[in-house]
Amino acid sequence: MGSISIFDIFKLSIGPSSSHTLGPWKAALDFIAEISNLKVDKLKIELYGSLSKTGKGHATDKAIQLGLLGFDPEVIETSKIELIVAELKSCKTLLVGVNTISFSSKKDIIFKNEYKSEHPNTVIFKGYLKGKIIVKNTYFSVGGGFIEKKGFEKSSKKTQLPYPIQKTSDLRNYIQKTNLTIPEIVMENEKSLRSEVEIKLKIDLLFEAIKNSVIKGCLTKGMLPGGLKVVRRANNLLGSLTNKKFQSFKELETIIKSKTYDFNAINKWISCFALAVNEENAAMGRIVAAPTNGSAGVIPAVLLYYHFFCKKKYEDDIYQFFLTAGELGSLYKKGATISAAMGGCQAEIGVSSSMAAGALTKIIGGNYEQVLMASEIAMEHHLGLTCDPIGGLVQIPCIERNTMGAIKAITAANLAIEGNPINMKVNLDTIIKTMWETAQGMDKKFKETSEGGLALNISIGLPEC
Repeated sequence: MGSISIFDIFKLSIGPSSSHTLGPWKAALDFIAEISNLKVDKLKIELYGSLSKTGKGHATDKAIQLGLLGFDPEVIETSKIELIVAELKSCKTLLVGVNTISFSSKKDIIFKNEYKSEHPNTVIFKGYLKGKIIVKNTYFSVGGGFIEKKGFEKSSKKTQLPYPIQKTSDLRNYIQKTNLTIPEIVMENEKSLRSEVEIKLKIDLLFEAIKNSVIKGCLTKGMLPGGLKVVRRANNLLGSLTNKKFQSFKELETIIKSKTYDFNAINKWISCFALAVNEENAAMGRIVAAPTNGSAGVIPAVLLYYHFFCKKKYEDDIYQFFLTAGELGSLYKKGATISAAMGGCQAEIGVSSSMAAGALTKIIGGNYEQVLMASEIAMEHHLGLTCDPIGGLVQIPCIERNTMGAIKAITAANLAIEGNPINMKVNLDTIIKTMWETAQGMDKKFKETSEGGLALNISIGLPEC
């Protein structure tokens, strides 16, 4: 696999799912760009596999409509999404390039109860003129918001990186030869794509988006959409930690740092941060996919644990964190998968916990071997984790799992800092290989289809979406 930027691993996204919401949204945007100069009078969109099984709970149909309308998921005002979708339902007309197309989401977005052999997340867009198909594009949503287009060969021109990395062993070799740290090596690779100023600005924007999602999630009460009647808990948990009011991250920071906390209270703060982000995600809010939407709360919870409760060792700690975590995530993308539809929840919460563990270890003073050790430990204890969302919604058990992933990441970092990598029997390359083998052996009912596990055993009587 070619180079993967950390900004492919970390990206601004709209909830609730990177593979079921953001991926199909991007596919729709690509499709309308292609047909903008063609004469088309009808569209049909077919969803297969996991996209069909849990697409309604993941707002896949809404995402496709927003993409067909040309909205950018990174900048759209999330508060207007329902209004935009309602207006399309009312007017039943799409304006795409030179075409005015009659469109009904109920009739023209079809949830097919079958699988395509190429990929479990398949969406097919068809454009018609006078009853005949004139264009047909097949897309695979491969996790983390990445999409692949069937029959489309990516440009053979590749960016030449100073330190191309496919496996952990490559990273280790560069470090031993150059004496550079992991974030320094990653920064040099990123500088092949954009300037250092741009890199740091993009990281600043990611961190700002994380802060915003935490604040919004903490301050919002009520019930999550979708029919499960899941009550938001971040705000209640916040109330058990402080009765002081705040509206901004800076105000929250002042409140938290005004006193000391015992282990139990710190644990609650970590859980509060993770819940806040993933409740925002479940409500179709804007979050940072890290590396996916379903696992978006782990990195923020661990990063804010460091920000609020750990001693600082580096001036550029936030940059080091993102650079390290992003590279660890890319190793999983290259060597296994970051898609729950391909690998179960080990590919989402497991990967995010592994990323967070390694990055935290770096900024609390660990050497590169301890970073890799922490990353391995975190994934080792997520192996085999299934994806079985009740009702196809990224709510139960998904939201709570982010709190578990964050705590495991912190535990892994602490074990690595106090451990000796020489004594490790399992390395990160081995655990990535093992995770992929586990994913391949996992039954598809445990891969984001809601056909097994909790999704099968919990009767919830969801209303028709």
